[in-house]
Amino acid sequence: MGSSAMPLVIMVFSTVIAMALVHGSGIGEGPKEVEEWFQNLSHAKEKMTKLHFYFHDLTHGKGQTAAQMAQTNISSKSPTSFGFLNMMDDPLTVGPELSSKMVGRAQGFYGTDSMEEVTQIVAINFIFSGGEYNGSSLTVMGWNPILRVYREMPIVGGSGVFRLARGVVTFKTYFFNVTAGNATIEVAKG
Repeated sequence: MGSSAMPLVIMVFSTVIAMALVHGSGIGEGPKEVEEWFQNLSHAKEKMTKLHFYFHDLTHGKGQTAAQMAQTNISSKSPTSFGFLNMMDDPLTVGPELSSKMVGRAQGFYGTDSMEEVTQIVAINFIFSGGEYNGSSLTVMGWNPILRVYREMPIVGGSGVFRLARGVVTFKTYFFNVTAGNATIEVAKG
């Protein structure tokens, strides 16, 4: 996982607000259903959805959910860990305890992208399982200046009930263990 002196870079969520165009209760996934959905788009209404959940980024130990993919030849010498890249498959839960009810996965990657400030580029898919969002996803991609208390990133799309979603997420750390490199991140109501 790289040098132990390398600071861990964590992405952190506090608010997700997604607006998607919706019609009907079910969203078909086949080519014909998608085409019909787009044909009815002019009659669709925009709907705002506020989500609240936690995700757990575990970079070390039992149950690890994030792993280093790459680092540059200067990452371990850089004060910002420039060029360090992690892939993640983190559980989304209803409560802050890892043992609370699971509602999906946060899958994607994050990497340090500045030589002057500890920041990340992140690309994450929030993939929901169960309930009204089962099989749907939201995609977030953007700049994450992780040392700031709150950070905002765009929702760039989605699938299922979140097809054509747009909106923002704001990030905030709920829990972070520097020694273990593990974090719990809250995605709270706006």
